Amino acid sequence: MNVERLIEMANDIAHFFAADPDRQAGLDGVTNHLRKFWEPRMRKQLIAHVRAHGAAGLHELARDAVAKLAQGEVAA
Repeated sequence: MNVERLIEMANDIAHFFAADPDRQAGLDGVTNHLRKFWEPRMRKQLIAHVRAHGAAGLHELARDAVAKLAQGEVAA
């Protein structure tokens, strides 16, 4: 999938969860959504992109969620 589209979709999810006044709940919401509803290859592609090129263009919650997913990938 096009990485720009993945960034756009992750940002849309982050914008939705950013409405939660509890930042941690918002971050958990983004992380859980990416884990539950994105195919593993989509997550891996976004993680690889962020590792190689940085998180430019990603909403703060999306960036932090990708970092959490990347940590889980290493632990798995």
